[in-house]
Parts: sequence; C-alpha cells; structure tokens
Amino acid sequence: MPTTQTTFCRICENQCGLIVTVENNAITKVEPDKAHVVSKGFACIKGLSIEKMRTTADRITTPLKKTDSGFEAISWEQALCEIGEKICALRDRHGDESVGAYFGNPISFSPLMPIFWTAFTQGLNTHKVYNTGSLDCNNKFLVSQHLYGSPMALTFPDIDHINCLIMIGANPAISKMSFINLPDPVRRLQEIEARGGTVFNVNPRRTETAKAVGEQVYIRPDTDVFMLLGFLNEVFARNAIDAARVATHMNGLDALRELCLDWTPEKQAEVTGISAEQLRTLVNTYLNAKGAALYGSTGINQGSNGTLAFWLLEVINAVTGNLDRSGGSLMGLGIFDYGKATKDADKNVFHSRIGNTRNFLGALPAALMADEILQPAQDQVRAMFVLSGNPLLTATNSHKLAKALEQLELLVCIDIVRNETAEYADYILPGTHFTERPDIPFSFISLSGLSPRPWFQYTDRLVTPPGECRDELWTMRQLAKVCNAPFFGSRTLQALINTGERLGKLPLIGKALTPMPERLLGMIARMGKQGGLRALRKYPHGKALSPIEGNSYLGKRVLTKDGKVQLAPQTFIDLAAQRLLTSFDKAKAEQQQFKLITKRERFSHNSWTHNDTAFVKGKRQTNYLYIHPQDGQKLGCGDGDLIDVSNATGCVRLPVSLSDDLMPGTVALPHGWGHQRASGLRVANKTQGVNANILAADGPDAIEPISGMAQFNGITISLKVVGSSEVL
Repeated sequence: MPTTQTTFCRICENQCGLIVTVENNAITKVEPDKAHVVSKGFACIKGLSIEKMRTTADRITTPLKKTDSGFEAISWEQALCEIGEKICALRDRHGDESVGAYFGNPISFSPLMPIFWTAFTQGLNTHKVYNTGSLDCNNKFLVSQHLYGSPMALTFPDIDHINCLIMIGANPAISKMSFINLPDPVRRLQEIEARGGTVFNVNPRRTETAKAVGEQVYIRPDTDVFMLLGFLNEVFARNAIDAARVATHMNGLDALRELCLDWTPEKQAEVTGISAEQLRTLVNTYLNAKGAALYGSTGINQGSNGTLAFWLLEVINAVTGNLDRSGGSLMGLGIFDYGKATKDADKNVFHSRIGNTRNFLGALPAALMADEILQPAQDQVRAMFVLSGNPLLTATNSHKLAKALEQLELLVCIDIVRNETAEYADYILPGTHFTERPDIPFSFISLSGLSPRPWFQYTDRLVTPPGECRDELWTMRQLAKVCNAPFFGSRTLQALINTGERLGKLPLIGKALTPMPERLLGMIARMGKQGGLRALRKYPHGKALSPIEGNSYLGKRVLTKDGKVQLAPQTFIDLAAQRLLTSFDKAKAEQQQFKLITKRERFSHNSWTHNDTAFVKGKRQTNYLYIHPQDGQKLGCGDGDLIDVSNATGCVRLPVSLSDDLMPGTVALPHGWGHQRASGLRVANKTQGVNANILAADGPDAIEPISGMAQFNGITISLKVVGSSEVL
C-alpha cells in the first residue's frame, strides 16, 4: 500500500518542504508541500526529481575495488580490511600527514555529516583536510570571525521588512540565495517592490532574477571591492553614519574612514563601469530607505578580493545603522547560540609546506590539494578519502589535479555514483541519498538561524538504501576502527561507540535501542529546546519558530573580547594595504581584455544533475560560452561557432551563444560540466560540455590570502574562434 510522508529537500539552502508517496520502498510521487511553514508549496524542478537521482541506473550499491579489469564488487568486510591495512601502513611509514581527506556536497546539508567527518579526520591526526569552503564561502566565515567574534555569527537581510536590497553577484531565481533560507525567492523579492521598496541587481550579467525583479546595475567582473569602497566613501561624505549606535556598539570607525578616504565614486568608476552618478543614486536610495541591506553572494566570494569586499559590505550595513535593525541586516540565531558554540573553531593553526599557507576552520585551501600530493616530501599526501565530493570538476586546475589523483597510492571515495573523481579511486564505498536517512534542516537554518521565517523540522528516512549501501555515519565509524583513527582522537569515545554497536546487534537489546543517527538528532533538538523526535513528529510540515527581530544582537550577543563589533580589524587593514592599489592598477590595465564569470543554469546544479536525460536533452547537452553580440561581431563569431577560451592555466573549446544580457567584455561559462571521461555516468559522459575550472589557477600564489579562497570569477582570458559546432 502506498504511504504519503512529509520531508524537506536537501540539495540547497532552500530546504523546501515536500510531500512524498512511497510504495514498495520506492518514491512514486514527489510534490511541493503546500502546508510547509515556510516554503508553502514551492519547490524547484531539481527537488521534484529526487527519485531519478536516487535510482539512477549508475547507482553504486556495493563496495567496489579497482582491478586490472576494471571495478569489481567486493564485500564490505574485504573493503574495510584492505583500506585499513593500507592506511595503517602508510601512516607507519610516512606519518599521519600522509593521509588527506576531502568533504564535499551535497552531504554537507545534513548537519551530522560534517561533525562525524571532523571526528574521523581528527582521529587520523592529519591536517591535510580540504572542503568546499575555500571554493565558495570561506571569506564570509573569516569576516564574521574578525568582526563579530565567531565564524558562525552570520547575518542575513530581513527580506520580509526591507525597503532597499542591493544584491551583488547573486541570482536567486536560479541559484536561490546563499547564506539565507528563502524558498520561492523571486516571489519574496517581488514583495519588496509590491510594498514600495527597491531591489538592485549588481552583476556583470542581467540575470534571470534581474529580468523578474529589480533594477540592473552592470559592473565589470571582479571590481566589487572598489564599488563598495566608493559606496562607503560616499556614506562618510554625506555624514550618514549612525554615530550613536557606532559609538555604543562598535570600534574602528576612524580607521575605516581613513581606508576609504581616497576611494571616491569617481575613482571606482574608472574600473567598475558604474558611473559616479549611478553609484550616488544607489547610495541615496539605500540611505533614504526605512531599512536597507547590502547582500553579497558567490559572485563576490569567488573574486580575487572576496574577503575585503564582504568586509566592506558588512561594515556599510553596520555603520549606517542597518545592522541589527528590523528591515535591515539581522544577526542569525538558531535553536541555540551556534556562534557562541563555535567561537573557538579556528584556534588550531596549521601551516602547509605549500607556500606556508595557513589553514582556516581546520581545513587547508582546496587549491593546494594537487601540490600536496605531487610535491615530494615526508608529509606528502599519499592517500585520500573523498566523501560525497567531486573535486576534479569543482576545484581548481582540473588537469593538474587529475595527475595528482592518479599518483595517489590509495584513493577511497564514498558516494552514490562513480563520478569523475571516483574514476581514479581504488575503492568506492556506496553511500546514501538524503531520502534514505533521517535529518534536521541544514545547519545554516537550524543552528545559525539564517532565515527570515525561522523553522525547524525532523524527517525520518523515507526509504531504505538499496543493496549494500550504508549510511555514511556507519561507514565513518567502521573506517575509524580499521584505520586506527578513534573519533576526535579519543579512544574512550571510540570504545563507547564500539560498545553501542555491539549492543545494537543483540536480538532483544538491539531492537530496543534507537539508531545512532536518530539519537544524535534528538539530542540536538532537545539541546535547542525543540523536544525529542516524538514531539517533532507532531509537526509534519515543520515547526514555525519565533522570528529574529532588530535590536536583539548589539550589546547582547557580540562575541568579541570587548563585546563590540570590530569595524576595522588590523588583519583586514593590512590586507587592504597589500592588495587594493595593486588590484586597482591591474583592473585598469586589463580593461580591454575579456573577463570570464561562471554561472548556474536552471537544469544544472554543480556537477550532479547531468546524468538525468531530462536535464541534458536537446541543446542542453552542452554548456556554451555566452558572449555579448557586440563582442561576437568583433571576434567574427555567431551562435554555434566553436571558440577556444584560454589563459595560462588551461584551455577549453565549446560553442558560442550570443546574449545581450552580458556586459560587453564579459563572457559567462556555466560550471559543473566536463563528464566525458566519467564512464560511471552513462548519460553525463555522452554530453559535450567542458569544465570551466580547467581555467581556474591553483597553488599558493593563486588564492586569496587568509581565507584561502580560489578565484573563479573575473578571470582574465583570451578568445579565439576556431570553426562551426556540431552540437546544434
């Protein structure tokens, strides 16, 4: 008999509510949950296609081992035994640092997973840990740490009450909004205009969002930091500082004033393409609004100065009185004070031998991973664990990383399909789809509270995993045992976990015990005063929580030593002195050169969705280089012509698509493509798209200092038309 269950999606921060029909351990229907407390019947095409991704013919359902004749199915016992023996031998010969680990997506949207992964890697006693943070968002955590005293003290715009929202490098219509839970984002943004407010889209491309809501403001790629300097300069020039609030709750105003003294609207106009008059109009609208906020997304995060840009964005909101203001920028607060709980998350400092680069939040920049493997040394990485990740497509300098993966003595991937990275694996351990495990909302929602309409929900697993697939928490526990890597480095804790597992296998006691994932999720819910799982099951459509209001943060929850927001941390002042003038001169010198930005498309999500025929049919079986018609005319190319896109790091060839949505001089290349060598993805490997990250540089000289962020937007490239395409 079919049963109907409620759950929520876990492929992005929206976490939209879903109604799922299950019959014979299969999901037969997926619908938006119209009664969900926040998403209220909204869900995207990718969320509604979850069963296709779960039951793909390429799903891995048993452990695999690479042999001379290809990948062969083996037992869990054999896989774990052989992996454990090899890891222990490598650690004995070369030390703990010879083992590395990479944590990817989408598994990070399940809050327990990063906790267990940290427990496992700390048990391995290695600092060679990498994750996606240095590819898209570490700059935000770094700024929060220095300004507010904790990397997880994170702000978000009060969308439901705001009157002026300036979005920089964001496209919510396609990518949703990062660092904020906002289902049905276009409608929510249109509500700002409906009540008389204003929305600005600052972007080198007229995005799908800009076509639906707000005003377009074109900006030259990777010049956001200069626009924000000019914005702040104008705020000071107008004496538009909330002096009383700054004096009571903030430090560093004078240093901030001095920093932007020479960065006038006229000066920023030299490189941004935003005229001084246009910038002053932005400032005027922002300052005259009854509640306003600047909001930045991956467009600025992935530039060459993402940390400085996001810092300036945050301090503009702060000094104008819009921080901690209803209708402005609010400080998140989840079911408990996660900022306070993670205050010391970055206290353990490690420097890589590659450029003496510092780690951040326990992880090294992903852009160093290839060098850590390829460059000989005693602590050279010789083995890697990859959990739910595909760094070969999502990290930098993909050709070089491929050589590095090939050199490893051992690569273990935990995933549900054999993606490009897993093609290089020695062992692949089958994981679970999010519908196959219990969960609570993503930590940004449940713990950091980045939601204009806070909510909480528990979902049981909907179906059991196929074949020999195992919950990743179970897999990590087994790896900890066989690799001599006790969780968090504690043999006492590991002994307790092992005892619990043995008790769970006993006929009578095992049936009475709640499985570990449910126990831990219930514990988190009770810590947050939401009751246990039994109580949460009474809210099948989610539980609405009290909204975060203005005047709830300053003077109450700031975690810096003096309890005040630090507007001008010396670290950022020094970074600005090192980089701003050089970056400005570079931007001026390269004004006649093409700049590359990446983009996401409606039927694409990172590197995961191209193995579904519905998402890659017709013209969608490749990505395109989008070029303004004016540039196309200069180059002598039109729709469908093949073009080489190159720089010092690499070269890709793909068809052109002319689009007047772009600012002249800017080209856009959708990311997540390049599956031709992924023999484990029988649909995706027949597509013709190219990997944009072949053009993204790696190594210590290519990353932003301190945050370790790689650059994917505003890359300088050359273009050469080579002929006609056969894909159209």
